[in-house]
Amino acid sequence: MVLGGKKFGSYLSVNLAFGFGVTIGMHVAGNISGAHMNAAVTFTTCALGRMPWRKFPVYVLGQFLGSFMAAVTIYSLFYTAIIHFSGNLLTVTGPTATAGIFATYLPEHMILWRGFLDEMFITGMLQLCLFAITDKDNNPALRGTEALVVGLLIVIIGASLGMNSGYAMNPSRDLPPRFFTFIAGWGKQVFRWHHLCHLHWLQHPTEASEFGELHGVRRSQDN
Repeated sequence: MVLGGKKFGSYLSVNLAFGFGVTIGMHVAGNISGAHMNAAVTFTTCALGRMPWRKFPVYVLGQFLGSFMAAVTIYSLFYTAIIHFSGNLLTVTGPTATAGIFATYLPEHMILWRGFLDEMFITGMLQLCLFAITDKDNNPALRGTEALVVGLLIVIIGASLGMNSGYAMNPSRDLPPRFFTFIAGWGKQVFRWHHLCHLHWLQHPTEASEFGELHGVRRSQDN
């Protein structure tokens, strides 16, 4: 959407690709690791005692490596398009900014604490809905359709609530690509930039996602 403008994508197409990418990931790794692609979900699973904590660093390391290599792959495939669009100047802000292809950045209408609350809320909604989809005592998704339903959930969250903060919902999605952009030439601004107050947005998708997951767990248990 960034590189092609309105010719080769839209906000909806980004959400569809993201959601159904999760669906495919669940089919690929569902029977191997439980399709843990989200460090916040893995953290919550361990916090609930559903998985031993000794597996947490192993799972998160795998998630981070996979996300980092995905960023490398996207950069390699679209390198010429990125350079052409940006005029060979890799920036986080401005009309030819391209860092947002890889990680989330607050738009002009958002401030830091609202971005934090936004990430906390939507990640809590994600976890609450994941429990609802898989809870056999509730009304779970039909056997074999779980991956599709979770993909649709991601599309719904992104399409309805994603515009404020980019709906990272997942440290494994946001942090490794951000580190890649730092290495690849965007520089330290990928960790520092916020157009209003120059505060650090880097840590907040991570913290908010974890708080949100626990909030979603609490709401699920209350119900």
